[in-house]
Amino acid sequence: MGPRGDRAVLGSPAVAVAFPGAVCRGSGYRFACELLKHVLHQRNQLPLPYEQLAYFCRRAAQGGDGIDKPRSLGLASRKCQQLLTELEGLFQHLEVMFSLTLVPRVLFLLGGNVMNPKELYELNLEGFCEGSAEESLQTAPCVRQLFHRLFVADVFSELKALPVTGTLVLVQGHRDCGVEWFRPRLNYQVPSRGRKLTVKLSCDGDLHVSASPPQHTAPAWEEYVWFQAPVTLKGFSE
Repeated sequence: MGPRGDRAVLGSPAVAVAFPGAVCRGSGYRFACELLKHVLHQRNQLPLPYEQLAYFCRRAAQGGDGIDKPRSLGLASRKCQQLLTELEGLFQHLEVMFSLTLVPRVLFLLGGNVMNPKELYELNLEGFCEGSAEESLQTAPCVRQLFHRLFVADVFSELKALPVTGTLVLVQGHRDCGVEWFRPRLNYQVPSRGRKLTVKLSCDGDLHVSASPPQHTAPAWEEYVWFQAPVTLKGFSE
């Protein structure tokens, strides 16, 4: 039995990535952050990939004269600064969340509202496990493997352009994990409407005894609930 609040969207595309062993601790949080950055750029909520945008925006804010940047992007605008600040804060709180509880699933909801988004992206970590740094796969090559699979699957090319909109983030965790920033949504059900893409990560092969068990073996899933980030990420395009 999976975590509560699960209602499948029939016919929705999925991308599965199986790593050949446990991944070093902290990787789940990294996957969530990198996938969110990727989705925001691919779905026209960021005019540049996150790292490029952050670089140009910080240089512009510091008065970095002579930097070669696209003038049309308006990278010193308040919209850019606000979005980057909100994303950096979200990433910090996600790291805390992952340190407090198993996180079997993460949702990114684009457009619409929390009950009826236009697009829904799910990161499924139920079959994912982490181990000590010495005996586990490093995070960076696993992130590259994830994005290679997304590239091969070509999941974004046929989508119509999405107007600038808001993005909501929900994370599943234990109801008593003690997180303070995220707001609990005790009876939340994953929407059954809208376009959905599921990215499912798992670990195969020989798992060392020090590795955590796959999350789908964790007991008492009924104790896991959804938590919503108390911020709406407002995309921009200039």
